[in-house]
Amino acid sequence: MRKFGNFIFGAFLGGLVGSSLALLFAPTAGDNARQEIVDYFTHIKEEVNRAADDKRAELVAQLDALRSGK
Repeated sequence: MRKFGNFIFGAFLGGLVGSSLALLFAPTAGDNARQEIVDYFTHIKEEVNRAADDKRAELVAQLDALRSGK
C-alpha cells in the first residue's frame, strides 16, 4: 500500500510541476491560446461539414443515376 501512496504522490507532484512549467513557457497568453484553439477547431468543423455535404451530394447524384438506369 505504501508503494501505491508513493506513486500517487509522484503523479500529483509531476502533474503540478509539469503544469507550472507549461504555464511559464507558454508562447501566448491563456486567453489568446484558448481563442486560437477554438478558431482552429471551428475551422476543422467547417471543413468536415463542407466535405460531408460534398460527398453527400455526390452520393445522391450516383444514386439517382443508378435509379434511372444510366
